[in-house]
Amino acid sequence: MTSAVLIVLGLVAFAGGIVVFAVRRSLRLVATVLLAFGALAAVSGWLLPVATRADALKTGGLAAGSVVALYALWLNDRRRHVDEERQTLERERQALEGARAEHDRERAADERFLKSVELLGHDADQVRVGALHALAGLARGRPSYTQDVLDVICSYLRRPFDHHEYVEARGDGATLADDRAAADRWRQVRLTAQRLVADLLPVVGTPDAPAYHLDLTGAALEYCDLSYRVIGTLRARALKLYQSNGFHHCEIRGSAWFTASESWGRFFVHDVEFHQRSWFSQFTAHSIVDFNRAVFRGDSKFAGGTYHGQTCFEDATFDRNVDFSNTTFHDALDLRVAGGALTGRTHAMRVSLRHENHLPPGWVVDTSTGDMGLIRA
Repeated sequence: MTSAVLIVLGLVAFAGGIVVFAVRRSLRLVATVLLAFGALAAVSGWLLPVATRADALKTGGLAAGSVVALYALWLNDRRRHVDEERQTLERERQALEGARAEHDRERAADERFLKSVELLGHDADQVRVGALHALAGLARGRPSYTQDVLDVICSYLRRPFDHHEYVEARGDGATLADDRAAADRWRQVRLTAQRLVADLLPVVGTPDAPAYHLDLTGAALEYCDLSYRVIGTLRARALKLYQSNGFHHCEIRGSAWFTASESWGRFFVHDVEFHQRSWFSQFTAHSIVDFNRAVFRGDSKFAGGTYHGQTCFEDATFDRNVDFSNTTFHDALDLRVAGGALTGRTHAMRVSLRHENHLPPGWVVDTSTGDMGLIRA
């Protein structure tokens, strides 16, 4: 067979292989054989006039092997693409399953939340305690629910409640319930609610601690300890405080409202940092109030307050003017604030002349007004 015939046969086979490879995907192996044969024939026929038959066949075989190798590389590339597509589909499937599972968890959490809220109205105190713990557990497991859970627990604490000891002490002539044991069971549920509020709030110093808001307007608290907690906005208007309650060492990042609140026990607010305004207007205290080393960054107002027990602001810091107008202190007052000097409104501010008072420099007491002295600043 002459070299020209081999070249023509090789080119025809090569062209046929290209056509089959491009048109029929299922016959690409046949197309590769045609391409390899065409390369073998064409290269061998082209080299026969200038080389021995063995060298021509060897070179043609190398050309045919190169075609087969290229086909193998193409197969590997196709396999890699298929694997990548399979992995992509697997990731999408897993993401879809994860989204479906998350949706199921969200639905289960919503149902758990609603059921727990419903159980808070149950007559049995142990059921209400269980509902509170279920809500707290939901907040711990899913932090996105924490603010909602705190709102619900605070709303429970806002339910009407009177401490029977203080009702009798005020001479109202009746207690909240005739059955003292039943009334005490209600108190125990409320004490549980207070502890859970403290547990859900982040501790001061926690990195990137969120600031959750509390709405305790009109609530009744007894032995409530929210010390060393980070709080956002604190709404505690018309708050009723029994026994001993502590907000000391708190970091209150939003405004704090204690307007028209009343404390029948000791009230510890020392070492608190108020980042924004702090309002204690018309606050009534029947026992000790401790503001030692408290830091008031924003506007602070104590106007119209009445303090029957010792009140101490020793080493407190006021970054802005303070309003003590129409405030009455029936027991000892300590206003030896940090830095010594203090600027504020003192219109109709009165202190007891029967007790030892410590006032900032420049503040004097008008002793010509009976047992209560007017402050002149």
